[in-house]
Amino acid sequence: MKRSYVNDVIRQADAFMKSFGYVLPPFAYLTPAEFAAKKGELAAVIDAGLGWDITDYGDGDFEKMGLFLFTTRNGSLADLKAGGGMCYAEKIMISRHDQLSPMHRHNFKTEDIINRGGATLAIEMFASDETGNIDPKAPVIVVSDGQPVTLPAGGVLKLAPGESVTLRPGNWHAFWGEGGDVLIGEVSGVNDDKTDNIFREQIGRFSTIEEDEDPIHLLVSDYDQWL
Repeated sequence: MKRSYVNDVIRQADAFMKSFGYVLPPFAYLTPAEFAAKKGELAAVIDAGLGWDITDYGDGDFEKMGLFLFTTRNGSLADLKAGGGMCYAEKIMISRHDQLSPMHRHNFKTEDIINRGGATLAIEMFASDETGNIDPKAPVIVVSDGQPVTLPAGGVLKLAPGESVTLRPGNWHAFWGEGGDVLIGEVSGVNDDKTDNIFREQIGRFSTIEEDEDPIHLLVSDYDQWL
C-alpha cells in the first residue's frame, strides 16, 4: 500500500471511531519525529506492539481484503507462560462494508469479538480437525454473550451492535462488515501478531508500504525500521 493511502485510512478510521465516542490514547497522535524523540519513554508501547495497524494481507486491494486495527494494551508472553501478571490484550478494529478479514485461527489466543457499533458483523467459522486444519464437516460450538451457539461447518454468525462472541484457539474464522462499516472491539489473551495468526491461504499479516509521502503516524510494523 502507498503511504498516502495509509495516511488516508488513519484519518478516516480516527473520524469513524470518534463518531462512536471512542478516543485513542495520547501516544496515538504523536508524529514520527515526536515518537522517535520519546522512544525511551515509549519502550513499553514499542515492545508490546501497541498502536496503528493497517493491513491488506499482502493482497494489494485493501477495500476487498483488509482490516484496520489499533492495539491499545497488550500483556507479555512471559506473564502468560508464568500464569500471572498482564495476560490480556485489547484492540479496536474497523471492518469496512464487505471487506474480508481472511480465514485464520490462533494457537493460544482466546478472544472476545464485540460489535461496538455500526452495521452487522458477519463471522464465518469452522472447527479444527486433529491436525489443526479446517474440519469441513464438524459443527462449530461457541459462546455468544454467555449463550452457547452451534453452527454448521462454514456457518455465519451475525452480530448486531452490542453483541459479541468468544473464539477459542482452533476456532477458524473470517469476518466482514455486512450492510456497512463496523467498529469492532477485541478483548483477548496476550496478542502475538507475528507468530499466532495461522491463515488458511498463504498470505501475510503485515503490508509492504510504498513511501510516496511522509507518515502522519507510525504503524506498529514501522517501529523496527523507523525507530
